Amino acid sequence: MKPLQLQKLQELQKKATADKHQLPLRRALYKNQLPDLVQKPERLQTMKQRFSLDLKTLPVNHQKQSGRCWLFAGLNVLREIGCKTFGVSIIEFSQNYVAFYDKLEKINYFLQTMNQFLDCDYDDRAFQYFLKTGIQDGGQWDMFVSLIEKYGIVVKDAMEETASSSNTRAMNQLINTVLRNYAAKARSLYPNLEKIEQLQEQTLEQLYQFLTTNFGFPPHQFDFEYIDKDQKYHIESNITPLEMLQKVLTEPLSDYLSIIHAPTADKPYYQTYTVKNLGNVINGQPVQYLNLPLVEFKALILAQLKDREAVWFGADVGYFGDRSSGIWDDQAFDYQELFGLDLAISKADSLRYAHSQMNHAMVFGGVNLINDTPTKWKIENSWGEDAGLKGYFVASDSWVDRFVYQAVVHKKYLSNEQLQAWQSVPIVLKPWDPMGSLAVTE
Repeated sequence: MKPLQLQKLQELQKKATADKHQLPLRRALYKNQLPDLVQKPERLQTMKQRFSLDLKTLPVNHQKQSGRCWLFAGLNVLREIGCKTFGVSIIEFSQNYVAFYDKLEKINYFLQTMNQFLDCDYDDRAFQYFLKTGIQDGGQWDMFVSLIEKYGIVVKDAMEETASSSNTRAMNQLINTVLRNYAAKARSLYPNLEKIEQLQEQTLEQLYQFLTTNFGFPPHQFDFEYIDKDQKYHIESNITPLEMLQKVLTEPLSDYLSIIHAPTADKPYYQTYTVKNLGNVINGQPVQYLNLPLVEFKALILAQLKDREAVWFGADVGYFGDRSSGIWDDQAFDYQELFGLDLAISKADSLRYAHSQMNHAMVFGGVNLINDTPTKWKIENSWGEDAGLKGYFVASDSWVDRFVYQAVVHKKYLSNEQLQAWQSVPIVLKPWDPMGSLAVTE
């Protein structure tokens, strides 16, 4: 390895001092944030929230200090269906209810997964990965489906948010402390499987009680009251969560399939993938993706939007965004030109070299088409109404190309070739593959 010499430092400083652009830039950055300095105001004019195809979706929700975006996005899709089903102008399903069972199922999933590592080396990469991630708030579409199909849904009035459900960091930290303590004790008990099973039961019981303390008890029955668009009052008394789900859905959620665009050499197109040990509900719907070329990936999203149905999707929202204006646009920031930095990293290299991965799930609720070609996309977020335009965001088409990795569409939109590819035996990806990253967001 070559050390950095003092003479080299002197050369670098001399070159930087001689650059006439450096002094005004240093002065500008003394009082200004980087994004504010390089943002192109002319791009703001092209990113107004006006769309040729605009679904009139409901007001946004707020996940607050939690990583439940995938649950919020999933329930946002369901509530649009619910409004049509019941003939109401607004309806909201309890995110807290689904999050409770997600946490409980993840706890059980972790306990069962640890059975694979009772006698492995401490530095086993998979073992250390699962210990480090523990259980988090994140998840995947198929994990959402597993929860909904097992536990149903309730209206928000039946199980409202709590301080802990909206701010999960402290709760998660305590749960993961208990789970890592379990892993240590279980390994010390090995090979006494009977005592390990007893310890599992004790840990599950302890954490179930802790969850009810934080979230409250999920209802087994509830009353559903609503007033339809004709101002007529209705009540469904003592309805169960699964009965509510059956009333809302006209077809099973399992008819919606996850497609991805991951242009890396290790993931050939027209092939399905899954991620090892990624899930929440044991024996629930397995996590599965179909990798498609970008043109086909976007065409399927557009097909569903044109049928006036919103689209759940996963993206990396860490780059080229302005939260106050609600814009994601990779063409709106002039970092490369102003600073002379080489920032032209491809989507494939962004995935392969740990530069980008899915960290947020949202809903496409519209698109602007010129000659049937998208120029910008309407996004329903879950960061509350103070962000963007009453919580809605807009993304440039080029940003979507670079940072959207997953979408969920009904199988009826897939071609015969794509449906046949969906039937392929999934290739199992490593637990830390970026296609699974949405499930470990905090």
